[in-house]
Amino acid sequence: MKDLNHPPHAKDLRKGRWSEIGRAYHVTATTKNRARLFEELFRARCVIRSLQQSDAAGWTKTWAFVLMPDHLHWLFELHHGSLARVVGSVKSVSAHQIGGPVWQAGYHDHGLRSDEDLRMVARYIVANPLRAGLVKQIGDYPHWDASWI
Repeated sequence: MKDLNHPPHAKDLRKGRWSEIGRAYHVTATTKNRARLFEELFRARCVIRSLQQSDAAGWTKTWAFVLMPDHLHWLFELHHGSLARVVGSVKSVSAHQIGGPVWQAGYHDHGLRSDEDLRMVARYIVANPLRAGLVKQIGDYPHWDASWI
C-alpha cells in the first residue's frame, strides 16, 4: 500500500518505467529545491536550447513545452533511445550550459495512450502559466511553444 503522506523517491519513480519509440510522452521535471531558476532569461533559454538540440539530434520531436519558473512540462514523441536517456541528456546539457546544479533527481512521465488527444494535452501544457496566474493570456508568457499554436 502506498504511503500518501510521503512522495516517492526518484528511484521509485523509475520502477516500471519503459520506453517505446514512436510514443508521445508528457514529462515533468522540477528544479532542485523548487528554485525559481527559470525566471532568468539566460537559464530559461539554455533549457529551451537543450530541447531543440534533442529534436535536431533525432532523439525527439517536440510537440509542446512550457518552462515554468521552477519546472518543465515537455510533450514529445520519442524517436531514438530510451526515455531515461533523452530526459537525462536534456537535463545534463541544460545544467552544463547554465553552469551548476539545476534539476531535482528523477522526473514524472506519462506515456500517452492512443485515445488521448495530443492537441488537448498540448493546450493543457501551454496553459500552465495562465492557471498559475503568471499572465492573463498565454501570448504574454515567454517560455513556451506548441506545434499547432
